[in-house]
Amino acid sequence: MNTQEIRNEYLKFFEARGHKIIPRAPLVLTDDPTTLFTGSGMQPLLPYLLGEAHPSGVRLTDSQTCLRAQDIEDVGDNRHTTFFEMLGNWSMGDYFKEQQIRWFFEFLTEKAGVDPDNLYVTCFIGDEAHGIPRDTEAAEIWQKVFQEKGLSAEIAEIGSQADGDKRGIKPGERIFYYDDGENWWSRGGGLDKTPIGDPCGPDSEVFYDFGPEYQDVNYGLAHPASDGGQFMEIGNQVFMQYRRLDDGSFEQLERKNVDFGGGLERIAAAQLGNPDVFKISVLWPIIEKLEALSGKSYDTHTESMRVIADHLRAATFLAVDGCVPSNKEQGYVMRRLLRRAIRFAFDLGLEQNFFEQIVPTITDLYHDDYPEVAAKRDEVIAILIKEEKVFRQTLRNGLKELGKFKDNGLTGEELFKLYDTFGFPVELSTEEARNQAIPLSENWRQEFDDKMAEQRARSQTAAKGTFKGGLGGQTLQHKKYHTATHLMYAALKQVVGDHVTQHGSNITEERLRFDFNNDEKVTREQLDEVEKLVNEWIGWDLPVSFQEYPTDQAFEMGAIGAFGDKYGDTVKVYKMGDEPKRVSFEICGGPHVDHTGQLAEDGKIFKITKEESSSAGIRRVKAILA
Repeated sequence: MNTQEIRNEYLKFFEARGHKIIPRAPLVLTDDPTTLFTGSGMQPLLPYLLGEAHPSGVRLTDSQTCLRAQDIEDVGDNRHTTFFEMLGNWSMGDYFKEQQIRWFFEFLTEKAGVDPDNLYVTCFIGDEAHGIPRDTEAAEIWQKVFQEKGLSAEIAEIGSQADGDKRGIKPGERIFYYDDGENWWSRGGGLDKTPIGDPCGPDSEVFYDFGPEYQDVNYGLAHPASDGGQFMEIGNQVFMQYRRLDDGSFEQLERKNVDFGGGLERIAAAQLGNPDVFKISVLWPIIEKLEALSGKSYDTHTESMRVIADHLRAATFLAVDGCVPSNKEQGYVMRRLLRRAIRFAFDLGLEQNFFEQIVPTITDLYHDDYPEVAAKRDEVIAILIKEEKVFRQTLRNGLKELGKFKDNGLTGEELFKLYDTFGFPVELSTEEARNQAIPLSENWRQEFDDKMAEQRARSQTAAKGTFKGGLGGQTLQHKKYHTATHLMYAALKQVVGDHVTQHGSNITEERLRFDFNNDEKVTREQLDEVEKLVNEWIGWDLPVSFQEYPTDQAFEMGAIGAFGDKYGDTVKVYKMGDEPKRVSFEICGGPHVDHTGQLAEDGKIFKITKEESSSAGIRRVKAILA
């Protein structure tokens, strides 16, 4: 069974058990100000896990495309990718541990063909200080399902990851208790970081054992939660059964949820019994194409081919979902992915345009299962080819820049600037410097590595505070700016033209930012007219309400959405005002204020502070309530 078949079999498996298959959310969530990208399968569903009723019912399943930009520098080993698919199924107050554990085990072993003898699982050890008992229920269910397969499944108590590194595992052990650093889910992290009032609970992770030959002894003894390489996590079942109270204690929830996420690529690798995820059927054809184009082999140029395959796959889906390369936020990450792919192509001797030969291979792998990939194939290829041409010109400019160092030589810091500004791999810069007889400074390599470490630390710091499973951007001020964004969108369509379509937004407590398509700069006169309309609508104190409609009916009624967004059978539509004063009718998940007059509290008015280009054909507007 290949990767595509595993995905489709998973969806059919849970559909047969009463789950509604829902479409994937786009990689860029326009209504989530807390993150750049969709980074987990549960992220788009969090409002429903927190209590809101989902229009498709209480049993849901999907395969969600995800992107984690903080993993860019890790790509090159056998399991890290920036882009991946997360298989998911959810129970919103319906079934719980028994059904979930049995169903996932059944799918893995009887449908996906994963060898049960290589499966190991973890459960929560409990915490006496917080009054949380160990999750014996999950452990005992696991013990039964393994025993039904004729497998020994002794339960072991580990504790922390560090404890496991010292202890390792013993013969017959298959179920392991870990502390809240490994097996507790909340929006904040461990028990003490669980936000007050939030649902939370233990989780149970499933690992595949590829064998002791893959364990890096530098990480200590092998155990499921080790970073040593022998074990790979392929699925995590979160059991939301508690809520944290004001006094810091925890109480049982009446309505318990199940949130499951399993990495499609990792499950496919486990099914092959090979920890190299790049050998699976949605990545290996890209590698084979690179081998054919370059005349080089994967065995000798492993890292470069992995980076190119991953980065171009990620960039392709970003383009499908409406993202374009730019110098800011999502567009910057997309540009960085593409330029890193080009830089690593130098190692393969691919110094001419090659995106147009690789990207069709990627779209062909997905067009049957994701119709939007097929529909946007030509547009996506054009976007990526254009970026490659722009970057190759940048590289030519960088070669000229090298000539400035002929007299004084190159330091590690200057080599890093060439890398950061022009995208020059350090190997390319040093080779060209030698060709031009440009001297290099005991210590250029150390200086360069130090600068790279600083950049990596900045990236990791920037990732903190982004999505941690929460609705961190739902204060009253966020709601006001979200409401103002809808009003401004409606005003832009009136003033600039009905062709205006949202291409992204970002909302903080200080301002709103809105991207939309337009070939020309919006004039100050037009911006003034937009401001006038928005403030007029705020002054009308229009009621803000929502209703769910069948998707086709919503569009027939005039609802507007965002470019790149995908919708299921039913959508939530927010309305501002009633006929004849209905000014906004937009598909959106919320949240918003109850009436537009709230935006004018304390005498505030809507004011556009900036209009600029975001990328080719995309304008960006920033606005405040002041």
